[in-house]
Amino acid sequence: MSSRRRANVTGSLVAASFSAVLIFSGTAVADDQDSGSSKGGKVVDKAPAGVELTTLLPEKISVDNSSGKTAITATVKNGGSADSGKINLLVVGFDGLTVKNVPGCERIAENGLPEGANSGFSCPVGNLAAGASKSYAVDATYDLKKKGKICLPVQSEDRKKTYWQQGPVPFGTTNPSPDAPATPLLLGTDNEPVSPGADELPKTGPVRELLPLGAAGASLLAAGAAGLWWSLRRPGQQEAGV
Repeated sequence: MSSRRRANVTGSLVAASFSAVLIFSGTAVADDQDSGSSKGGKVVDKAPAGVELTTLLPEKISVDNSSGKTAITATVKNGGSADSGKINLLVVGFDGLTVKNVPGCERIAENGLPEGANSGFSCPVGNLAAGASKSYAVDATYDLKKKGKICLPVQSEDRKKTYWQQGPVPFGTTNPSPDAPATPLLLGTDNEPVSPGADELPKTGPVRELLPLGAAGASLLAAGAAGLWWSLRRPGQQEAGV
């Protein structure tokens, strides 16, 4: 084979390899952007025809061992063929997980929170086109000596219907690292607190099966299932943005 021909063949192979890298890199980016889990979620009230609303949470988050701070991305998605109409997303924290801020959303007044919740924000999503999604950056803290859960209900604009609810779903540790700067938490894993005075971080407990939502009017279960808490509140208790 002549040197010129060899150079042409080599150049073609390099170009092909470079193109393949670009293709696979593009695919990886797309997968990362679409990552998340709807674990612990279920339909509550039937959505309008052609509308399929769900929420997504990261499979893994990380808690700073010194400050207890963590960041969570909460995503609401319309996987249907029709626009959703105006909807609201609620972000509610339970037990050791406290929601500190969700930019673009309004804090829920304490008397508007469900039983057992310590914090929450109401996000006016607006109309979500078919196939579209919208993500919110959730600033939170996590007390590793407690269990911690998060709940994402998706409601109609008038808050009379809840089309979807994810949670309360737990985040928990699988790899306690007292000497590390951060502790990883996994979605759907109960955080089992250590006994008082124990010189170690919480260890992972078994994944607790989430209790099914009761019918409208059922009271909240002490085990942590949020149920239809917003439908139980009297009209006089409604707060603006809740």
